Amino acid sequence: MGEILDGAAVRRWSRLAADALGRTRGEIDALNVFPVPDGDTGTNLHLTVLAAADAVSGLPGDAGTAEAWRALVQGALVGARGNSGVILSQILRGLAEIVGRPETCADREAFAEALGYAAVLAGNAVEHPVEGTILSVLDAAADAASAAVAGEPEPRADPAGTRAGPAGVARAAASGARRALRRTTAQLEVLERNGVVDAGAAGLCVVLDALVAVLTDEYPERYEVPARAAGQAAGQAPGRDGPDDPPGPGYEVMYLLDAVDDSVPGLRAALDGLGDSLVVVGGGGLWNVHVHTDDAGAAIEAGLSAGRPHRVRVTCLHAGGGGRPQAPCAGRAVVAVTAAEGLAALFESGGARVVRREPGGVPPLAVLAEAILAAGDEVAVLPNEPEVLALAEAAAERAREGGARIAVVPSKASVQGLAALAVHDPLRRFDEDVIAMVRAAGATRSGQLEVAAEEAVTSAGLCRPGDVLGLIDGDVAMIGAGVAEVARKVLDRMLSGGGELVTLISGTYAPGGLAEELEAHLREARPDVEVVVYDGGQVRFPLLIGVE
Repeated sequence: MGEILDGAAVRRWSRLAADALGRTRGEIDALNVFPVPDGDTGTNLHLTVLAAADAVSGLPGDAGTAEAWRALVQGALVGARGNSGVILSQILRGLAEIVGRPETCADREAFAEALGYAAVLAGNAVEHPVEGTILSVLDAAADAASAAVAGEPEPRADPAGTRAGPAGVARAAASGARRALRRTTAQLEVLERNGVVDAGAAGLCVVLDALVAVLTDEYPERYEVPARAAGQAAGQAPGRDGPDDPPGPGYEVMYLLDAVDDSVPGLRAALDGLGDSLVVVGGGGLWNVHVHTDDAGAAIEAGLSAGRPHRVRVTCLHAGGGGRPQAPCAGRAVVAVTAAEGLAALFESGGARVVRREPGGVPPLAVLAEAILAAGDEVAVLPNEPEVLALAEAAAERAREGGARIAVVPSKASVQGLAALAVHDPLRRFDEDVIAMVRAAGATRSGQLEVAAEEAVTSAGLCRPGDVLGLIDGDVAMIGAGVAEVARKVLDRMLSGGGELVTLISGTYAPGGLAEELEAHLREARPDVEVVVYDGGQVRFPLLIGVE
């Protein structure tokens, strides 16, 4: 690994930061008492970085440095959640504008300059900055980076002519951020009263630690999030505002806005008069708007006056008197996520409640959380796609606040979800039922066929547009010219390790007679295997395969 922030490093950083925030999300949520004690800062940061990482992962393998940074910034801007998520998207933009070019991505001075610029951009995005928040910690990280550059002699080039890159500066910035994080408790009265550090700042420290890990190739076993501020008694959990504190605005309003840059100052002024926690970031005609207000309609109308709002999200900040949703009904249930009508019918016939998502997308967090809450007080969730798994965990965490028992079965494919649903038994104890479903999903190997849309390098070699890809457990195992030919090879390889039941789910664009041809092949090659065939109606994959 080199000390360079090129496209490959951006890929690793974004994915590592998303994973780290996924592991620390609950700890960061527990620190969240400012600006409102809604306990979702860790979740919002996680989803923001997940969106950025997914945008970078969607690039072709040979994408360059500038392209990777642009995708990172665009993904974070479009996918930003909550106050801290919007600010983090602006931080990434500031870094990208300085080090997101081949000529600067390995320069330590440029990296220090980029952190300072990111701090300025993020500070300007917040209408009323407050000490003791993510902005204070970012300022400290930028100062530490500049001090590291100023205090170090110019590094020598090695025999190959390569200079030391930004790794040491990043390490200094991360350390400076950690020191500043501990100071936030004393800087903000609500943090001191609850004995916690700032949640958004804690998340930023995790992101910076992930960057250091990528640049140094030194990966920590665990990313530390302070459980309490210095001096807080062990076992004392962070609290919330006292009963005499004003509740603050009732709604969080967020939307993307297509608008010319000249309209944004007027929008800021209008929203500033409607509420607080105002953050507007973006540029080039696309903006992300965040505000806390009692008049959600007026906040949306302000956006309509400035341009075209879309992806509008309105969240009640004080639901249930304490911000905790209540499960509206009792009972055992299964919630499954899918995009295809045929698959939805299969899950519904098995007794599951289905949450639809757009092909290639994920359902809104609020929609999935509400579906879980409405299903019962003991709910198993089947994500059925790797991209939905983290979102399902976040939605489950929200639903648990209402006292419901929620378990996310880690099904990464529809065939795994169907296998889990097949063993679901509402008469068992909930824990035993979940264990049985998890085992069934884990015992099911998944395969799928996909037609390549563009040239790319895969684990099975180079593919070209129109090639048929055979994937096993998410990895490309073979490339061929015909769907039936590749399907037979995938089946034979999946069954080489054993299997008793094969599930074939045809997609919208599966060739006619494909399932019958594969059944005939299995009758001849593996007469001991039971075969079931369904019409899934999925668009992207001509065939889904499950082997149990």
